[in-house]
Amino acid sequence: MLGEKGDFITSPEISQIFGELLGIWFISEWIATGKSTSFQLVELGPGRGTLAGDILRVFSQLGSVLKNCDISIHLVEVSQKLSEIQALTLTEEKVPLERNAGSPVYMKGITKAGIPISWYRDLQDVPKGYSFYLAHEFFDVLPVHKFQKTRHGWREVFVDIDPHVSDKLRFVLAPCTTPAEAFIQCEETRDHVEVCPDAGVIIQELSQRIALTGGAALIADYGHDGTKTDTFRGFCGHKLHDVLIAPGTADLTADVDFSYLRRMTQGKVTSLGPIKQQTFLKNMGIDVRLKVLLDKSEEPSIRQQLLQGYDMLMNPKKMGERFNFFALLSHQRLHGGSHEMNACQSKPSASPVAGFGELVWR
Repeated sequence: MLGEKGDFITSPEISQIFGELLGIWFISEWIATGKSTSFQLVELGPGRGTLAGDILRVFSQLGSVLKNCDISIHLVEVSQKLSEIQALTLTEEKVPLERNAGSPVYMKGITKAGIPISWYRDLQDVPKGYSFYLAHEFFDVLPVHKFQKTRHGWREVFVDIDPHVSDKLRFVLAPCTTPAEAFIQCEETRDHVEVCPDAGVIIQELSQRIALTGGAALIADYGHDGTKTDTFRGFCGHKLHDVLIAPGTADLTADVDFSYLRRMTQGKVTSLGPIKQQTFLKNMGIDVRLKVLLDKSEEPSIRQQLLQGYDMLMNPKKMGERFNFFALLSHQRLHGGSHEMNACQSKPSASPVAGFGELVWR
């Protein structure tokens, strides 16, 4: 389903620069919060492992900065097939993987750079501790409830069998109120709303963890800040696909409502964004990184690939304005305080958060 022959392509599959800049973001946050002696990098829904691979390459390249820090990788993946692809991408073949299907940690190994890596089916199984969380195109695949405002109040949208054509599905409105209506805000002004309870649960878990042990979460996805209505759609072979036709054969998705994610933090953490991908990557120094790679590349085909990748990521008509970045940080991060620090940690200062403010060269 991923890649040129599948239903969709993600940013990491388009350009290595994307993952490299996210790797820089995590290191920047690690420095800003006092250079802890260890951290966990936790990715939710890692796809083929491309993004994690690019981030790990940055960690290796900046080994001198991270040399006194113990890093471990934790991947939350429900698909057995994708976890095997991730393992091929990320782990050292010479060290056999440990497998235990019945355990919360169903697979363990060592990355090519010698970092411990583990796989889980659920975020709640990942050990609690100082962590950086990454969710790239993760929240948009979670199921949503849909609601339509009627003269009788809100009604949930259901899927039903068409009474006239037995093998055809149709959307219908629930005849009366349903329990899921509890998710709708009293002050809601839209006439059609999509709500994702699973996303709310995950954001609450992330917020609780960050508030308790520090770290940060970086979320990148297409979405809106509480303004859009009906965004539920299907993709098959890179083309829009009717969600009710041949269920199970297409990628189903709905835009992420970042205003809902912000609400679900319940004030336990600070949130930043959403800001457009184009702005975030520019603030992270994508133009400088592109120039360095172009200067190093003598092969015309590689230069062309880099420029095409850059255009896809940054062009407002492509991914530049369609995708957004959103971050969760502990309150201490922005106010210069700190969690309990061990003796080896230096005191953090409230420096700007990379990507969310303009890059200033000194």
